[in-house]
Amino acid sequence: MSRIGKTPVEIPDGVSVDIAGQMVTVKGKLGELSTTLTDDVEIGQEGNLLSLKLRNDSSRARKMWGTSQSILNNLVTGVNEGYSRNLEIQGVGYRAQVQGKELVLQLGFSHEVRFPVPEGINIQCSDQTHISVTGNDKARVGQTAAEIRSFRPPEPYKGKGIRYEGEYVFRKEGKKK
Repeated sequence: MSRIGKTPVEIPDGVSVDIAGQMVTVKGKLGELSTTLTDDVEIGQEGNLLSLKLRNDSSRARKMWGTSQSILNNLVTGVNEGYSRNLEIQGVGYRAQVQGKELVLQLGFSHEVRFPVPEGINIQCSDQTHISVTGNDKARVGQTAAEIRSFRPPEPYKGKGIRYEGEYVFRKEGKKK
């Protein structure tokens, strides 16, 4: 039995859920998200709770039970509260700024890196060394933050690069004479 799959998803006030077969559409103050769940799981709505039940007792159905519950919970949380990932830039001369619909990064290369902001994602720079990626889709926010980080991941000798807020970078000792 899946502990995650058994717990129902609570629908807060201001969020509406439409179920059409395996297609689930969630609308809230931050937009609208929809997904199609696997046929192994049955979706039911009772008042302000969404519950999932297995249609058969196959191994795949048991695996997808908890996954489907997490996906539904992410949809409901996304349209109600939204998601955010914060990045920090460390290094002399490294900086970021938003120009129109592009994030411009100067990361010690001979050129500046221009990253187009994806649709549905909002990127803000509170100062030159902090980037905030927000949106209502958890997967897209995480993927966008990972793509920005991949331009210059933190290196272990000096710690320079782009890192997630609160990320610990294991530091190595340099060469000895």
